[in-house]
Amino acid sequence: MNKEAVEPAQADVRQGAERAAPADAGDAGYSKDLKARHVNMIAIGGAIGTGLFLGAGGRLHTAGPALAIAYLVCGVFAFFVVRALGELVLYRPSSGSFVSYAREFLGEKGAYVAGWMYFLNWSTTGIADITAIALYTHYWSMFTSVPQWVMALIALAVVLTVNLISVKIFGEMEFWFSIVKVTTLVAFMIIGIVLLATHHQVDGHTPGLSVISQHGGILPHGVLPVVLVMQGVIFAYAALELVGVAAGETAEPHKVVPRAVNSIMWRVGLFYVGSVVLLALLLPGSVYSADQSPFVTVLSKIGIPAAGDVMNLVVLTAAMSSLNSGLYSTGRILRSMASAGSAPKFTARMNRSQVPYGGILLTCAVCVIGVVLNYLMPSQAFEIVLNVASLGVVSTWIIIMVCHLVFVRRARAGQVTRPRFRLPFSPVTEIVTIVFLVACLGMMWDDAQVGRETLLLIPVIAVLLVAGWFGVRRRVTANAEQRPEGLPR
Repeated sequence: MNKEAVEPAQADVRQGAERAAPADAGDAGYSKDLKARHVNMIAIGGAIGTGLFLGAGGRLHTAGPALAIAYLVCGVFAFFVVRALGELVLYRPSSGSFVSYAREFLGEKGAYVAGWMYFLNWSTTGIADITAIALYTHYWSMFTSVPQWVMALIALAVVLTVNLISVKIFGEMEFWFSIVKVTTLVAFMIIGIVLLATHHQVDGHTPGLSVISQHGGILPHGVLPVVLVMQGVIFAYAALELVGVAAGETAEPHKVVPRAVNSIMWRVGLFYVGSVVLLALLLPGSVYSADQSPFVTVLSKIGIPAAGDVMNLVVLTAAMSSLNSGLYSTGRILRSMASAGSAPKFTARMNRSQVPYGGILLTCAVCVIGVVLNYLMPSQAFEIVLNVASLGVVSTWIIIMVCHLVFVRRARAGQVTRPRFRLPFSPVTEIVTIVFLVACLGMMWDDAQVGRETLLLIPVIAVLLVAGWFGVRRRVTANAEQRPEGLPR
């Protein structure tokens, strides 16, 4: 969006914010210490992670060069989700983010489901992250003698400490994590472009379109592998919704959010699609593997010293960044839920640094289960929790789009005012996105090893959510009756 379009949106949002305040009981007490550079880098950090640095290798092997198309398609739908969330944020900034919007547009049951599914996502992702960190540290010989569960516990303790100090420290940590990731990608892309321009041989192959044409073309294994890989690609974009949570702790969301959201699209195009296209032009898909970062594969083939060490450090950084973001976001989401009565009371507590430590500690408690999992089943811990986390990601994005549908309907009825920063082509965009996300879930059924077991967990999760709702509904009803006029009910 150009500057002329952003400025009217900002003016419109300032007026809307005045009408909407006060926003949410769970928003009180935050320090608003996140700066524009923090939110921008949180947006980048959400768009670049282990899904690219590590996961792209196995996906290139499976789907071939058409993986770039899969990243592009999933990236477009991810952008639609974040754009819809961005519009809701500008309508009413809230640290409770989509949980607060679900409360307003879908009712308390909607907020309850949204919050706990998001907690499921990040608590299980946190287990995957500490498992990944432990595995990555074992790459260096000095750590191989340290048990995997010990490294997982150390990683959790370090990131927990950072999160509890202050939101500003969290923002700084995420800022520098993102700088490392972006710098690495830019450096690799420069190296890749030089290799293409000079026709420098890479493992006996001359970089260029001939690498693709001589090894099966864009679809070496047909269309089906590209379709099936979509559900894994969607998970690679998980955490983009962090922009909505972070907006509740920045002083000027009407300035920061439109720029951060709009920048996501070109970052996806440049970093994800651009990197995969380069990788496909440098080496055949069959050379890449799920066991090694595709960037390490290329750099090691051209003899760059310590390529493995550098990329392992970057992937380790990406995992630390994800864990950092997970503790941050669930702390805020659980506080919003606790203010409504749908989460334990202690998750609403804040320390002197205005950090909701109760929710953060609850997420850590689940991550400790991951430490136990690393002790009992070190070789299976990562895959088990990663698939469960994907259910939380997809459900969260669907809830965001459903909230936006109701928001637009109310705007047309004159009940609320839409900011000028809008999701285009509503309601078609929301409906198509929801259908795509449900289809991605359905694709998991073709993964007979883990995917089907994950889908079979949906009825179990549903039963737990229903049982939990009956446990908290009286408290939720009592809190809603006591809530002042103007707050979401």
